[in-house]
Amino acid sequence: MRFDKALHDELVGMLERDQAELEGRPQADTAEQRTARLKEIIQEYGWPTFDLVGKDGENAAWVIAQHADLDPAFQQQALDLLRAAVADGQASPGNLAYLEDRVAVAKGEPQAYGTQMRCGTDGPVPATPIRDEAGVDKRRAAAGLPTLAAYRSEMAAICAEADDQPLD
Repeated sequence: MRFDKALHDELVGMLERDQAELEGRPQADTAEQRTARLKEIIQEYGWPTFDLVGKDGENAAWVIAQHADLDPAFQQQALDLLRAAVADGQASPGNLAYLEDRVAVAKGEPQAYGTQMRCGTDGPVPATPIRDEAGVDKRRAAAGLPTLAAYRSEMAAICAEADDQPLD
């Protein structure tokens, strides 16, 4: 598949609007509209791969899918496609880890990587238990993520400024 600059630029623009909206700046489109557009893109192209849209375009697609919490069926579809793209070396293993955990937490299941944290009274705590916590750092390393302790430390700074909000 050849690099598609127009699709890359569209995805990066969607990410910029997603982030602006999270910062409280209203956008011309909503998260639901961006999710609907990503569904159309996936239907036409499959998961937006590195070859098709570059690393930043693939990352932008992941963020839109990650934030599609109101559509868990789509998040599961995106997860399945992302998993295949990672296996082909065409998507970020770290993005896959975050989406794996996001989908598991939404189902009330244990997470594999400990990426989904909430701010508790004593700092960050996993949103659901971490499966096989003894092996979590090995899984995190394989996905290119820092250790759980380093991530918790990073999240502690955010929790110091936040109320009980989900972190991702």
